Amino acid sequence: MNKAADPHEMIQAPSLAGPHEGYMPGFGNDFESEVLPGAMPQGMNSPQKCNYGLYGEQLSGTAFTADPPERTWCYRIRPSVKHSHRYSKIDLPYWKSAPHVDPDVASLGQYRWDPVPHDGQSLTWLTGMKTMTTAGDVNTQVGMASHVYLVTESMVDSYFFSADSELLVVPQEGRLRFATELGIIDLEPQEIAIIPRGLVYRVEVLEGPARGFVCENYGQKFELPGRGPIGANCMANPRDFKAPVAAYEDREVASTLTVKWCGQFHETKIGQSPLDVVAWHGNYAPYKYDLKTYCPVGAILFDHPDPSIFTVLTAPSGVPGTANIDFVLFRDRWMVAENTFRPPWYHKNIMSELMGNIYGQYDAKPKGFVPGGMSLHNMMIPHGPDKNAFEGASNSNLGPEKLENTMSFMFETRFPQHLTSFAAKEAPLQDDYIDCWSDIEKKFDGTPGMK
Repeated sequence: MNKAADPHEMIQAPSLAGPHEGYMPGFGNDFESEVLPGAMPQGMNSPQKCNYGLYGEQLSGTAFTADPPERTWCYRIRPSVKHSHRYSKIDLPYWKSAPHVDPDVASLGQYRWDPVPHDGQSLTWLTGMKTMTTAGDVNTQVGMASHVYLVTESMVDSYFFSADSELLVVPQEGRLRFATELGIIDLEPQEIAIIPRGLVYRVEVLEGPARGFVCENYGQKFELPGRGPIGANCMANPRDFKAPVAAYEDREVASTLTVKWCGQFHETKIGQSPLDVVAWHGNYAPYKYDLKTYCPVGAILFDHPDPSIFTVLTAPSGVPGTANIDFVLFRDRWMVAENTFRPPWYHKNIMSELMGNIYGQYDAKPKGFVPGGMSLHNMMIPHGPDKNAFEGASNSNLGPEKLENTMSFMFETRFPQHLTSFAAKEAPLQDDYIDCWSDIEKKFDGTPGMK
């Protein structure tokens, strides 16, 4: 991979001590961070005059009356109205939003794709975003979209925010930097980032080309799942999520800000960098998370648990127990269940399951589901192990076995996922995927006592 120099250097708050310099630990915390001493007002949010000639401004991620409210106070060189001018509509043809139903595309079926290849084009975070599926309705703030990103070039004097959604970013190759209003997040494979709705940022290439997956969440923001009888420990621990320390740019340079709003894209021309927050405090912030710190739990005597046991993050729907989106991780783990078919069983599900492979081999599909690849099993469409996986699991020695060299994930939603034209006609669809079940044999023997 080639290394790209950072086009700009943000002035950053003093790093925290320890192995995670430049980040603050915790999920949903009330954080505070300042680059310049005294830039943060104390004892109040909106003083008559802020230090250093800064402007106080609140970024709200929920309604004011939400319980609890999610908001962050920013103390910035200019208020955001100075980063917003007349808007003109632009087209990003491969980035789609729900509702998006192509009448020439069939979304009913079992689908799997090879990795979307790099083709030599120069692509930024915006031009390299390619939508695979959409679900729900962006205008009513329900549902999601899944994307693949291909990024080869940094955004230079170009910035973006989505008014529609928060983005869950899952890298598969390459390293990216998210220079945001609230600080810097560097991201690489086996990590994820959550970029909140309304937060302005620029994406730079640290090592490229870069490829990965994005879940665009139109609804309530991601949160840690309820643990129920699992209790206080294991799964994703709040302390392993990292929010950035404050960082800012004070640059007078012609810039472009692109906004995604109700599924459309608009840009405005401004005369400076909008990343000018010198201090901030609040609980509405971007995060990164190291997937290697996820501690899976599972069956330790018999039976294969539901995949929900591997939920990292969930976005509620308002219906108890039914998510708008679950982000589920399948990583290396011990398999010890006795007298049990250990891979995922055959099933049909009211939830729609889009999977991606970050690296290694998935146990229910040992062939064909390669790193960078994706699969889709829509609501009530049957799926499960192929013949080789079934036969191997049915006849293997059931001693303790560590499943290694594997990391896959699932974007699961209560809505049907509609394929885009790109997914159906341009992405490397495996036309023979359905054939992986064609050689499954009839084993029925009605003789009493036979297995």
